[in-house]
Amino acid sequence: MSNPVPTGGPSAAPLPLRAKLSYGAGDFAFGLSWNMVGAFLLYFYTDVAMLPVGVIGTLFLLSRLLDAGFDPVVGILVDRTRSRWGRARPWFLFGALPFGLLVVATFWMPPLGLSGKLVWACVSFVLLGLLFSVVNIPYSALMPMMTVLRDERVQLGSLRSAGTALSVIAATAATMPLVGWLGGGDQAKGFLLVAILAAVISVALIWNLFAQCREQVHEEITSTGGERTSLGAVANMLRNRAWLVVFLFTTLNFIRFGAVLSVTAYFAINVLKQPWMISILLPAISGTLLLGAVIAPPYLKRLGMRNGNRLALAAALLLYALLPLVEAQPALFLAVYILASILISVTMTAIFAMAAEVVDHHEAQFGVRHEGLLSAGISLATKIGMAIGGAVVAYGLAGAGYDAAAVSDGARRMVHWLYYAPALLVLLAQILCIGFYPGSPVRREG
Repeated sequence: MSNPVPTGGPSAAPLPLRAKLSYGAGDFAFGLSWNMVGAFLLYFYTDVAMLPVGVIGTLFLLSRLLDAGFDPVVGILVDRTRSRWGRARPWFLFGALPFGLLVVATFWMPPLGLSGKLVWACVSFVLLGLLFSVVNIPYSALMPMMTVLRDERVQLGSLRSAGTALSVIAATAATMPLVGWLGGGDQAKGFLLVAILAAVISVALIWNLFAQCREQVHEEITSTGGERTSLGAVANMLRNRAWLVVFLFTTLNFIRFGAVLSVTAYFAINVLKQPWMISILLPAISGTLLLGAVIAPPYLKRLGMRNGNRLALAAALLLYALLPLVEAQPALFLAVYILASILISVTMTAIFAMAAEVVDHHEAQFGVRHEGLLSAGISLATKIGMAIGGAVVAYGLAGAGYDAAAVSDGARRMVHWLYYAPALLVLLAQILCIGFYPGSPVRREG
């Protein structure tokens, strides 16, 4: 007879508040530095370091592909880690400082010629991406190691969403004012000092994550279920229906997220004719995660993962379909948009909790947990989704012959289409996808 996932013992003990807050602050630690890189590194390379934009674009693309291939390797290494601190926590202890140093190195350009600067940019940016995986994948793997209780995991996911939102807001809103203030007109100096500040905060919070967040859920060291090799582990991961659903659901979510981030400025300027709305539309994407983090725990507890996500996505889909009808009324447009964003943010919070449940499903099916590998797969989904979403917008604008100096009617129509169509199609696909998510996991017989 199959037995449910245990609800007693140390693994089910309520987590102390400091552990929950420290876990949420962990995503702020990673996001503060990483979102600064995502939002401003291209500008730093092209306008401060004066590097050619074409080469930098290629660097960004190739680095993302390398990161994607590296993630499963880190996941497998996390699963094989055995130490007195556990499996995930040692990576925070030893990876935090190198990650912080590379954040600083990425925003410092040595006094070399063009070739030397390009080599420095390439090496520092690639290494930063790899170090981000080294500390961030163990972070994602940590949640199912902390507790088996769904309510606790949803709370942790909500706090992680809050950390994500605050990191995006802080990185995008504070970086340029601090660059001007600390640099005193010297942007190169300003970026370096801001990078040092961000790195210090990130390293401190990652070490706090190590100190406060204990691993309470353990598995046997021996492997079973055909997972004696890395290839066997990957093959079984692909047979885990829960993992496949969450991987696709997450990929779809970040396709939408990447597309919206990329096209919003063009939409506000060229379609709405309201450039000021950029400063509301973009922060709202992350700011609503704070509200979603509060709403998600009781909402998902009452309705469950499948029905809760489906209802929120269906309502968001209807609201998004209403947006084209209220474009001429900025206040109403923003109200509808923010409400849709809150509903979507609930489903983004759910992703973190489902990613933890995937581990329980894997253990029930194959007898091993493999938190690292399974979390790496979900991390890979975010990178693939963001890459596809951004590429859809870039290729769409290029196909329409977009020229910032003279925007044609055809280009405006393309911007209009890119703002709505990807989001509507993705929301519909997510509604269909979540219907295949299995119920609560049970341990396999034996």
